[in-house]
Amino acid sequence: MFTGIIESVGLVRAITPQGGDVRVTIQTANSQKSAGLSMGDVHLGDSIATNGICLTVIDMAADYFVADVSSETLRRTTLGQWKTGTQVNLEKALLPTTRLGGHLVSGHVDGLGEVIVHRQDARSLYYEVRAPRELARYLAEKGSITVDGISLTINHLNGAVLSLNLVPHTAKHTNIDDWKVGSLVNLEVDVLARYLERLMLGDRAADTGSYSESRQGVTLALLQESGFLNRR
Repeated sequence: MFTGIIESVGLVRAITPQGGDVRVTIQTANSQKSAGLSMGDVHLGDSIATNGICLTVIDMAADYFVADVSSETLRRTTLGQWKTGTQVNLEKALLPTTRLGGHLVSGHVDGLGEVIVHRQDARSLYYEVRAPRELARYLAEKGSITVDGISLTINHLNGAVLSLNLVPHTAKHTNIDDWKVGSLVNLEVDVLARYLERLMLGDRAADTGSYSESRQGVTLALLQESGFLNRR
């Protein structure tokens, strides 16, 4: 688990095809953004969120780490578009003593969003991001969302379009200077919303096809069967 508070901005050093998927090497320092991610307490098998993607360390040194990436991750995230030199937000897995400055983040990307508005708003930066239609029901105004690994608050919602304001500190210590209109970003919704929807299926969750049914969203029938509405 992670918090969505970025510790360092790294760079993609290498992407190597490996029989249908890839192996990535991430440089943990970026002279333009940060001094680097401290690797002194990282061990093989540990997790590092990289632009919001939970990656397992299979090799490492003081200034880089290596991870294998499955074809599923390539399909579901922006990683398939990375190139040598791409900036990536880095965060080590949280410890029991870690301050939870953001929100609980799993590092499991739910879908890709598209930046559709980008402008200055006083001293902050204002963005609008279009989320996939199927994720819209998990979003709430003033709720949390993870964008490229950054824990952010949703200001407003218009259907599947969410608005965000990023303060100067966030702009300075993350990769958002790469976000342009048309850019794709990794989105992870609040994990509680996903589990709540599944929980509401009750015993039907074990039935074949129940996941597809849950993807249809919360309906009046589902609310009634779950005890949230009185039967008439």
